[in-house]
Amino acid sequence: MTDSEAKPNPRRAGILLHPTSLPGRFGIGDLGPEAFNFLEFMANAGQRLWQILPLTPAGAGNSPYAARSTFAANPLLISPDALRDQGLIEDAERDAATLAEGERIDFAAVKASKERVLRHAFVRFCGRAAPEAFLAFREHARGWLPDYALFMALRRAFGGGSWVEWPEEIRRRDEDKLDAARRDLAGEIAFTEFKQWCAFDQWAAVKRFATERGIAILGDIPIFVDHDSADAWANQRIFKLCPDGRPAVVAGVPPDVFAATGQRWGNPVYRWDVLRGERYAWWRERLHATLELVDIVRLDHFRGFQAAWEIPANEPTAEHGHWVEGPGRELFDDVRADLGPLPVVAEDLGLITPEVRQLCDGLGYPGMKVLQFAFGDDHKNPYLPHNLTERSVIYTGTHDNDTTAGWLATASEHEQENMRRYLGKPEVATSDLVRLAYAAVAETAIVPMQDVLELGSEARMNVPGRPDGNWGWRFRWEQLDSSRPAWLRELAETYGRLAD
Repeated sequence: MTDSEAKPNPRRAGILLHPTSLPGRFGIGDLGPEAFNFLEFMANAGQRLWQILPLTPAGAGNSPYAARSTFAANPLLISPDALRDQGLIEDAERDAATLAEGERIDFAAVKASKERVLRHAFVRFCGRAAPEAFLAFREHARGWLPDYALFMALRRAFGGGSWVEWPEEIRRRDEDKLDAARRDLAGEIAFTEFKQWCAFDQWAAVKRFATERGIAILGDIPIFVDHDSADAWANQRIFKLCPDGRPAVVAGVPPDVFAATGQRWGNPVYRWDVLRGERYAWWRERLHATLELVDIVRLDHFRGFQAAWEIPANEPTAEHGHWVEGPGRELFDDVRADLGPLPVVAEDLGLITPEVRQLCDGLGYPGMKVLQFAFGDDHKNPYLPHNLTERSVIYTGTHDNDTTAGWLATASEHEQENMRRYLGKPEVATSDLVRLAYAAVAETAIVPMQDVLELGSEARMNVPGRPDGNWGWRFRWEQLDSSRPAWLRELAETYGRLAD
């Protein structure tokens, strides 16, 4: 039995929006009132799936895909309103965290503001007896929280640099030195634990609210972790690292028509032989922890489980890498033996070989289909709606694409003509492609919030390969036409995506 056969999915529709993009007066979207308002909007609009990016603490370039920990939550998502409601900050302290509204996040300003308000909350928290909920959270997170909290405290103590620059005894995790650091940095460690409890507690409230309204959460797991992370420092044995802790090889993808020298991501790659000997315990814990927070998980770069492109770390581009076989189905069968059927969406975009397709199909995981990729050639294009299967998820675009309005403005004349012929219209607009996604045979249709709002390239979330200037887009409620929720609901009903 495949995982998809274990629990058939109804036809449904959803919206892609990371919580950081929510409105609000604190400079960044958070897990406070606007998250609940967004879920109310989704329910009214007949939406049954909220897709988010990784909830993890963002690292380089403010990217959620370069996280300091694959288990931790981003403290920037903590809502000052919720802290006030808990009595952890006063009105004046909350109001002092207000930042000027803008369409882009000023991450530096937000980090400084959230740090101040969380310090106030922590002081007040320390003046009370620790609540049972906090103690229970620490116990539940004992598999990752101690290493992450120590990692963040050490990172601050050593000036914010990579762990490979730390003193050798700390870098190599000498237990005596770590014990001394735990004593010396006890305050900062406790502060990190407090922030994590706040973030997880607030997310749990949002998740309950979503469940009560029949909305499932689709989360995200990048296959690789960031080298400058608690994961790599605390689990050096499972990565291909040099004796000094630096990567021996790094992950990426080979040259193709989109990138002449390929893409060199720089993530450390796994020692699958070590993980296999441990029955993939680290991956089992990772999937289990994520599925406690979300209902379904998207596995980014799924093809890497079949084979990954490894690049010597001293190579400046991805041109001189080679394919290295991954664990394949063995990992998923082993994890599923403990966790049961895995509700997974496979990110299967890019160079997909028959072996990757066989792995995905054999496991029964739905793949991703993107309409922006559908009109470049002829009627056999695999992303065209008439070529899809039910076991797939169709998107107008993803967080890595331009918005549909931005893409339409720059699409080639060949693509424009193919779209006009396919839809039988003299001009094609964003709303036409949203309707086309809903009409497709794919069980799930997901539309980025930018396309719900019909925004242009100024609202793009990420430009792959650009190190800075990404992840900062936010929306405002006034951008939403009052008729839009009813229109989405009508589409969901017309095309059988409104759950009974």
